[in-house]
Amino acid sequence: MNYFKTTVLLVVLTLLLVWIGGMVGGQHGAMYAFGIALCMNFFSYWFSDKIVLRMYGAQEISESESPAYYKTVKELTEAAGLPMPRMYVIPNQAMNAFATGRNATHAAVAVTQGLLGSLTHEELKGVLGHELSHIKNHDILISTIVATIAGAIMMLSNMARWAALFGGYGGRNEEGGNRGNGFAILFMAILAPIAALLIQMAISRSREYAADKGGALLSKNPQGLANALLKLQQASITRPMEAGQSTAHLFIVSPLSGRSFATLFSTHPPIEERVKRLRAMA
Repeated sequence: MNYFKTTVLLVVLTLLLVWIGGMVGGQHGAMYAFGIALCMNFFSYWFSDKIVLRMYGAQEISESESPAYYKTVKELTEAAGLPMPRMYVIPNQAMNAFATGRNATHAAVAVTQGLLGSLTHEELKGVLGHELSHIKNHDILISTIVATIAGAIMMLSNMARWAALFGGYGGRNEEGGNRGNGFAILFMAILAPIAALLIQMAISRSREYAADKGGALLSKNPQGLANALLKLQQASITRPMEAGQSTAHLFIVSPLSGRSFATLFSTHPPIEERVKRLRAMA
């Protein structure tokens, strides 16, 4: 997917947030939601990386604390022509990783303790190459903005759903008619999160394929990344990670894949297809 299509999808996601505001609060609600979207985009640009890292308890590490991890990232960043990102470890035995930040100069890479302790050197190079490819391809800002707006849509939809169920937007006016269409709001509150999730999927899936290819080229070992993806897929079933739906697309492998319902709307391409493409490169 090219950047024009990604921009269009981001605009649609923002308009979806405005539409929810309009359904709930009329013209004033739409204007309020548009203001929220603008503020969130601004806030996401400057602070979303810190929020996501804190959300998962990521701890910044130095070269002396994890020399192998540091050395591998340094080698790959030099090969990619990127500045050295900040490096984090998530104190979790699940196996996963993500990159975040507003640009290559302010980027961060985070991996779980479980991943560091379970992958071979070549597999780790593949995973880190994948994440650095997200940074090089300018995916990380888009991903964090999508996570923030999608989270807002889901929050507003939940509020609207409960209000519609308990008559918060129904009620009667002076003539005895309904002040709002509770059924329409309820329908919107159920449909909007699904639409937001489908947009997340459309943005995320193509970028995962591109990052896989970039990671394989950076690490010079497509098979290493393919093996790592298979290990991470199995670990997501045996050791699932607690993660929110709005941030699941940030990870190299969906942390929700161990839950049967989440697989229906996965923001990631099938592991089997990703491995097939990587092995074809090898």
